[in-house]
Amino acid sequence: MGSVALRSDRRETDPEEVSVPDAPHIDTGNTAWLLISSALVLLMTPGLALFYGGLNRSKGVLNMMMMSFSAMGLISVLWLGYGFTIAFGDDRNGVWGDLGQYVGVKTFMTETWGETGIPLYVFMAFQMMFAILTVALISGGISDRAKFAGWLLFAAGWATLVYFPVAHMVWGGGLIGGTLGALDFAGGTAVHINAGAAALALALVLGKRVNWPAENPKPHNVPMVALGAGLLWFGWFGFNAGSELTANATAAVAFLNTQVCTAAAVLGWLAVEWLRHGKPTLVGAASGAIAGLVAITPACAFITPWAAVLLGVVAGASCAVAVGWKYRFGYDDSLDVFGVHFVAGWIGCLWIGLFGTRQVSALVEREGLVYGGGLTLLGVQALSALIVSVLSFVIAAALAFAIEKTIGFRVSREAEIEGIDITEHAESGYDLAPVSGRGLSSVTDIRRRRMRTTVVPDRPAGSSSSVVS
Repeated sequence: MGSVALRSDRRETDPEEVSVPDAPHIDTGNTAWLLISSALVLLMTPGLALFYGGLNRSKGVLNMMMMSFSAMGLISVLWLGYGFTIAFGDDRNGVWGDLGQYVGVKTFMTETWGETGIPLYVFMAFQMMFAILTVALISGGISDRAKFAGWLLFAAGWATLVYFPVAHMVWGGGLIGGTLGALDFAGGTAVHINAGAAALALALVLGKRVNWPAENPKPHNVPMVALGAGLLWFGWFGFNAGSELTANATAAVAFLNTQVCTAAAVLGWLAVEWLRHGKPTLVGAASGAIAGLVAITPACAFITPWAAVLLGVVAGASCAVAVGWKYRFGYDDSLDVFGVHFVAGWIGCLWIGLFGTRQVSALVEREGLVYGGGLTLLGVQALSALIVSVLSFVIAAALAFAIEKTIGFRVSREAEIEGIDITEHAESGYDLAPVSGRGLSSVTDIRRRRMRTTVVPDRPAGSSSSVVS
């Protein structure tokens, strides 16, 4: 990740003299920048919860948001315990790092990360936020139909078996980044292709929503979608520019490319929407922004700003088309994780092979095709994306199938029709009581109200009302 070394600076001391740890040299500027970036990336997960929640139907908004918030709790603990050492421990076999090097029971107060002058714990926290977001992204593929317990079990298994090893393969000196020499600055393969492939696998294993696509629910709260997209856009500057770790020229170009690519993607998506449907929409603009943010993620520090604008137009327009594939091929990727994150992740990854240049980064050892470097870099980028796609899809499908056959992963048809917020969480996202009435504070209140509005059979003339109020 970034252009800095991916090894910590371990300071050896005599055990008999360790009464007070030696103070490490801290670069306060770099440390402050990465602390801020870490907070920005964490903000993206609540932003995602709002974005997904607004796109979802109203009776499943809380469940949709709960899957993101639960990832913040679960993955944080797993990352501290063993995720970080799998991803960033010294390479052992190209797939995972030294399992004992950074295990959570150890203390690292005197270690910095590489030559950055950043405390190890700050880098660990920064990468933790990536792991959280990646798992949360998957949930958009299975809205309205997944048991919460099944989701938690899947999230823990997929993070352990897929995300942590893939992060090592891409950024920790493993198979993809180390052996193949593929480039991924901030997570096109490790985050977006990875999550998109897993979401498709889950959508296929769990099956379609009841009555889909005959009933294709529209976003229930478009302002919530826009707010979520705005928070994601804001946080993405920490995601991309922060991945340089240090405050320098590379962070600057990553920051600028993130903005212009996203802006161009909004225009690309709206152009396709306008041509196909006659009207541009706010949901389309928000979705185009996400497509651009995803596409620029792997390439933000390897291409020039003008190439980033082209990437945005292509990614926005392509994803606007790709989200329609689910109707043609019959898979219910509810909130288009595959159509946006997987597709835009692939486009951004391949864009490096086309427009990557040493004029921007010394990490580009072979120029892209447009700069006369031939097909070598493009081929390496395609192979890296393919490896992650297959690995994530296969393991996600196997995990989902195993969970469905044991504790059950999909809710019942009746539960889905009634609303997954009520059946899984015993709460409702909105108070649907009349203005003059009291609110519906719990699932019990809701069910009692339904019972009180049951129609009573006809009675002889002069009897009381036929409806119990």
